Amino acid sequence: MNENQTKKQSPDKNGFEHFMLKEIFEQPGVIKNIISNYADNKLFNSNNSFSKEELQNIDKIYIVACGTALHAGQSGKFAIEKFTKIPVLTDIASEFRYNNSFIDEKTLLIVISQSGETADTLGALEKGIKAKAKTLSITNVEDSTIAKTTDKSLYCNAGPEVSIASTKAYTAQVALIYLLSLDMAKKLKTIDDEDLSSILIELKKLPEKIEEILQNVDTIKNIANELKECQSMFYIGRGPDLITAKEGSLKLKETSYIHSEPFAAGELKHGTMALMDSSSKVIAVATQSNLSKKTATNVLELREKGVSVYSVGVEGDVLLEKNSNYTVFIPETLDVLSPILTVIPEQLIAYYTSLAKGIDVDHPRNLTKSVISE
Repeated sequence: MNENQTKKQSPDKNGFEHFMLKEIFEQPGVIKNIISNYADNKLFNSNNSFSKEELQNIDKIYIVACGTALHAGQSGKFAIEKFTKIPVLTDIASEFRYNNSFIDEKTLLIVISQSGETADTLGALEKGIKAKAKTLSITNVEDSTIAKTTDKSLYCNAGPEVSIASTKAYTAQVALIYLLSLDMAKKLKTIDDEDLSSILIELKKLPEKIEEILQNVDTIKNIANELKECQSMFYIGRGPDLITAKEGSLKLKETSYIHSEPFAAGELKHGTMALMDSSSKVIAVATQSNLSKKTATNVLELREKGVSVYSVGVEGDVLLEKNSNYTVFIPETLDVLSPILTVIPEQLIAYYTSLAKGIDVDHPRNLTKSVISE
């Protein structure tokens, strides 16, 4: 398939076997478009971002969403806290609506929804508005209810996402949170111009690095072939990698119907290891430079118990490769930006596993694209 086939964003398959694969391959173009719109063209303005004075009055941030959108928010939490120094809490929209959240006029409530119509997310937004919190939405539908209800709104502009399993909307949401966090940090002066410039340079390299991952799927297909008969498995990671593990686990279970449980790698010895034996299969995500050796050690411990471990790591991680059955490598980037790259192999593992099982990957049973009821 040529470049135009992979990047054109219209509701037909353009030669791809499924919409999910087409939408996975559209991600380089989606990310490039977001960076061009919001970074190069400086499209952060009074309609989609808060002023310096408004930001100085914020003492905490809540990010609330459901499913894949929640994982995007949980991934973005690391960037917001790193760049702005403002504490961030994340919550499931259906839980946030009814719990004792500490929100007031000094709270920024960020809600994320691909459709902009998710019932529980809209309910969470209404709760925030009643508490007089500042509100900001990230959606892929510009005139959606959620986008029109928040004080500020950011638009993914990812094009139609037909497959029920969200892929390009996820990476678009994460990219927007990165850019939002940099815009906030610049206004708050919690980042200097040199660091800001270097991060933007690395951001602009992400589309090309995603393309590189998409052109090397042989190992991913081998992993999928080993997973197709699996009934239950696990994902592990640390820090931002744990969030990618959560998203990878969700993608696998919703497309291939394999029970999958994600958890922190450091929790292995606190109960979960009792489940491990020679029939167990684990996907380990280990891309954070300060954490990957710890996860590689966990991988070795699992292998010693006969567990099959398939890892996602950064190019050149010899230890992780040595300890794993198979390793999928991503190109090197800044730790804080790696989730956009790390999730691509996870999406492809889910896709090819579903394909190997003969499942209609675009239309998983019992699921709908937009959840408009509670």
